[in-house]
Amino acid sequence: MKKIEIKIREAKIDDLNTLKLFEQAIIEYERPFAPNLKEDPIEYYNLTDLIQRESADVLVAIVDGKIVGSGYSLIKNSKPYKKPEQFAYLGFMYVLPEYRKKGINRKIIECLIDRVKKKNITEIQLDVYAKNKNALNAYKKFGFKPDLLKMRLNTKE
Repeated sequence: MKKIEIKIREAKIDDLNTLKLFEQAIIEYERPFAPNLKEDPIEYYNLTDLIQRESADVLVAIVDGKIVGSGYSLIKNSKPYKKPEQFAYLGFMYVLPEYRKKGINRKIIECLIDRVKKKNITEIQLDVYAKNKNALNAYKKFGFKPDLLKMRLNTKE
């Protein structure tokens, strides 16, 4: 298997068209896990805002000059009754299907964690659907552990 060269860089406004396609692919993938999502078109993220925010790092993975993956970290304030006072939230984790299983997502997460550590943030959180076993296993490899489980009840079902 030929080893590919993966470059990670900060996302730019010029990347928005590609990033919006990634966002729609994430939504399509997550629909089976989230029956309460509204019909298309929907958006999860304000990508322009995230790219421009001081408290966020939006990264893209590049292979052969092509954007093939993405992810972000966003510094958030904790609830007043929780410690530490701030944490980093990870999201927008995506890799094009033909580039999966090549270490790209791992490299994005490693870069995000490094950036978070440099900001002296000691806690990182993320959301993952309980039935999304692939994502759960990927995050567990980094040392993420389950936390609070959010539950839903639809009274019409």
